[in-house]
Amino acid sequence: MAKRKIDNRTFQDRWEANYLFTTIKDKPVCLVCGAGVAVIKEYNIRRHYETKHYEKYKDLDLKQKLQKVEEMKRSLVCRQTLFTKAKSKSEAAVKASFIVAAEIAKSARPFNEGEFVKKCMVKVCDIVCPDKKQEFLNVSLSRNTMAERACELSTNLHEQLIKKGKDFIAYSLAVDESSDTSDTAQLSIFIRGVDSSLCVTEELLGLKSIHGTTTGKDIFEEVSKCITEMSLPWDKLVGLTTDGAPAMCGQKSGLVGRIQEKMREEDAGKITVYHCIIHQEALCGQALQMEHVMSSIKGVVNFIRAKGLNHRQFKSFLEELDSEYRDVPYHTEVRWLSSGKALNRCFELREEICQFMENKGKDTTELRDEKFLCELAFLSDIVSHLDVLNLQLQGRGHVITDMYAAVRAFKTKLRLWKTQMLQGNFGHFPCCQTMAAHISPAMLPSAQFAEKINALSAEFSRRFADFEAQKGRFELLSNPFAIDVESAPTSFQMELIELQCNDMLKSKYDSVGAAQFPCFLPDTMPQLRTQAAQMLSMFGSTYLCEQLFSMMKVNKTPHRSRLTDEHLHSVLRLSSAQSLTPDFDELASKKRCQVSGLDQCAEYIRA
Repeated sequence: MAKRKIDNRTFQDRWEANYLFTTIKDKPVCLVCGAGVAVIKEYNIRRHYETKHYEKYKDLDLKQKLQKVEEMKRSLVCRQTLFTKAKSKSEAAVKASFIVAAEIAKSARPFNEGEFVKKCMVKVCDIVCPDKKQEFLNVSLSRNTMAERACELSTNLHEQLIKKGKDFIAYSLAVDESSDTSDTAQLSIFIRGVDSSLCVTEELLGLKSIHGTTTGKDIFEEVSKCITEMSLPWDKLVGLTTDGAPAMCGQKSGLVGRIQEKMREEDAGKITVYHCIIHQEALCGQALQMEHVMSSIKGVVNFIRAKGLNHRQFKSFLEELDSEYRDVPYHTEVRWLSSGKALNRCFELREEICQFMENKGKDTTELRDEKFLCELAFLSDIVSHLDVLNLQLQGRGHVITDMYAAVRAFKTKLRLWKTQMLQGNFGHFPCCQTMAAHISPAMLPSAQFAEKINALSAEFSRRFADFEAQKGRFELLSNPFAIDVESAPTSFQMELIELQCNDMLKSKYDSVGAAQFPCFLPDTMPQLRTQAAQMLSMFGSTYLCEQLFSMMKVNKTPHRSRLTDEHLHSVLRLSSAQSLTPDFDELASKKRCQVSGLDQCAEYIRA
């Protein structure tokens, strides 16, 4: 008969009283010294007790040992609670340091600002809650820590974006390049992806530093690396928007040509390429051919603003006259709205400017010439209208169909203004109205201005021809209920009929609008959903890239030119994040908590 095996690897309750041991997470632990044993065997536990603690507790009977065990167990629970609280406070301190690092990065402050923030926190704590001072002191906000935290936050955002990218059914890219204060070329790449539920994610895909040439090949390689790092399929890439530079839009060796060639190799279909709408709108203004007026205004503004004495005296002169305005603004080419502001202000202050310049001995014959003033009035009015359109096109999250609708509306306005200008109607040109009130309306060259408007309209039609070619696709998203089914592509006709005959969907379209409506398209309309996803993913402009470069100029200044590429990229990813938020809890839990007082607590538990 085989002997029955006894399992000695299970902790026995009697060992608590006999050897002063208990179990924590299925591991035997001595209640006296906190030591454990490698193997759960009675021999090991008895040997530890007899060699370490037998002499101290040998005179206790069973009842006294049981009481002692209960006391030790209660004490152990208290120590464990104390350690847990200390660990919790430690994680809170680490989380706080991550939050402060994120705020410093978003506000374009240097990393050593964390030390200043900590001093302020401690000073406030001394007054408001002095008993909590140690907890504030535990928050590490040193320069190195802030730099490290910024990199970890950026990595966390990038990981989230990679995870989201796996669900994209369509995505587009916006690419632009600019140089920082140390003349390093920075290539910004933004992605706009749409998942199966038609939710849009618009984030920075990558910011790449290029220390050598910036040819189309160099740019393509960096863009290709970003797509590979994200594990994005080329067949889901549907759109590319650039600033129109030769290295970007070249059909052979430029970024556009190389991406199209890559997609042909991958058998990924066609990609729609756009030149930034905002850039094109700004370039259209050159069709007015009124540089002589702008040049004269630049000369006036530079005379007033370039020398400190002239500037001070001009502002004092305006104060003495109790003028509505107190200064004239500079005009900068890279700032799209500055020209309109400068022209308007100079027109409003034309008399004051003439008086001031005459006092300085300057010739003001041109500034007092009626023909020049009429041209200035017209240019000021038309540029103001262009600025209004520019503001409509700026911002995040714009759907490309809405952006082009604004351009189409402006083209219609141009036709109206041309007709009214020929009739001598200046209802939409306030500066021209002012001039007509001071001089004979017949003196205003209305026919000449109408030709200028006609040239501007023709330039808009020429530059936005690529958008006009996509008009049919745009209407599928912007107004699917008004499309003529017979003229629509065959693949969409059946679904369009079902859509246009569905009163419930028509009511939903009227209530939520064109941008939100695609989310309510049923799965029984896969072609329309796919088309909507592609349109929603399109970038209409490189505004996000321009905005990023503005933040880059604020962060990497001549006084902070040694900021490394890694830290610059981390800061800008945090600053530009829109739909993603760093997971502070996850980051804090991964860190080894090393806070003052924790080691003492651990020593107390081991005692």
